[in-house]
Amino acid sequence: MVTTIQLNNDVKMQLDSLKIYRETYNDLLLRILDNCFLNENDRENLIATVEVLSDPELMKGIKEALSEEDKGIVGTSIEDVRKELEIY
Repeated sequence: MVTTIQLNNDVKMQLDSLKIYRETYNDLLLRILDNCFLNENDRENLIATVEVLSDPELMKGIKEALSEEDKGIVGTSIEDVRKELEIY
């Protein structure tokens, strides 16, 4: 089955720059897709990363933690976390 899709000019120009000589758009898109997700685990990891990056509060917390680490401020040790969660 053949279908038509609409692209804005910027996207088409980006796709054109990725094409190999005389490659069809269909072949180009298949090549891109083949290289995007090597396996299901990679796909799940990518989705989890995007979810973290999309959470402003979580990103703020990460930024603060990295800033504290740079300043030498010590956070909660893994041992204390394990005790608090009763994980031994």
